[in-house]
Amino acid sequence: MDIVERFLKYVSFCTTSDENTGMTPSTPGQMEFARYLAEELKTIGLTEVSLDENGYIMATLEANDKSQMTNDKCPVIGFIAHMDTSPDASGRHVKASIVKAEERDFIDPKYAGQDVIVTDQTTLLGADDKAGIAEIVTAMEYLIQHPEIQHGKVRIGFTPDEEIGQGADHFDVKAFGCDFAYTMDGGAIGELEFENFNAASCKIKVHGLNVHPGSAYHKMRNSMRIANQIILMLPRWQSPEHTQGYEGFFHLIGMNGTVEETTLSYIIRDHDRTLFEYRKRELEHLVKKINAEFGEGTAEIEIRDQYYNMREKIEPVMHIVDLAKSAMESVGVTPIVKPIRGGTDGARLSFEGLPCPNIFAGGENFHSRYEYLPIPSMEAAMKVILEIVKK
Repeated sequence: MDIVERFLKYVSFCTTSDENTGMTPSTPGQMEFARYLAEELKTIGLTEVSLDENGYIMATLEANDKSQMTNDKCPVIGFIAHMDTSPDASGRHVKASIVKAEERDFIDPKYAGQDVIVTDQTTLLGADDKAGIAEIVTAMEYLIQHPEIQHGKVRIGFTPDEEIGQGADHFDVKAFGCDFAYTMDGGAIGELEFENFNAASCKIKVHGLNVHPGSAYHKMRNSMRIANQIILMLPRWQSPEHTQGYEGFFHLIGMNGTVEETTLSYIIRDHDRTLFEYRKRELEHLVKKINAEFGEGTAEIEIRDQYYNMREKIEPVMHIVDLAKSAMESVGVTPIVKPIRGGTDGARLSFEGLPCPNIFAGGENFHSRYEYLPIPSMEAAMKVILEIVKK
């Protein structure tokens, strides 16, 4: 099975994650996909294939370089990707097809002439991160089929629920047994990232009082109107659509309400740890202002840290970033080092003792019905893996 066939098979599985189920994996489709992957890894010849009750897969490509097999100081390298897709758009019944880049006006003109995988624009594609999985599996299969390529021990890991910030919750770093790893979870060709947002989720619950509108004067408290007051108190220029580069934001991702009760769901992001902490305090301050105006207990807030900027953990081992740069250049890809305006499993894993920069998977317009994947980009990512392993 070539890399394109493999990817198209993977996107046939619906693996949308859901932060509201309280399960791991959060949706049954992820476990169905995990079982398929585990069997595939055994079929292509990987060893130590494991699938645990939480949907985490690990496997080993044994070393075939005699000098490395007998050298305890030789690093064990890992490659990681996630199985779930974003709940921002449907991942069910994906209808993927291959078109020329110029046939779709939402594809960047720089890909002109290339074969690109798209959907029918009713669902996302799932290149985030099934492209990463396809690249890793195809690279491992290639190395098994070409024993003349000398390499050390390689470990691979596939995780559930990355898109809802829970991908590293049950990842056993000790069992993975790597000196360092790479997530294949970046975007466009050439992207190489070792710094990301500090991230938190926030839920604000607003309590109102409903009475008949005919007798509501000075009695009714409409929780939706109070919640809207909170929304308007945050500066609109500190939202995703008005920020770029290292600029952080508050992002309202969901609201659900009645007169009696309204819930606002935010994500908080900033590369700078001090500004990140300030943003959290600002939301807490707004809730206090609401309670001062409408009465104690009108609004409740819950903030949960999700991950932190991995830069502080990568900088002491920058040689692993240099290794990825060199691998890209060896296959004709120009490295584009930039901060992630998001996060990966690697961010959390870096803080758990597994330094884990992020390498491009090749897709664009992630989390969107207009997501697409240039095939040459996916093939280049697979070649980068091979180069890293060979070095």
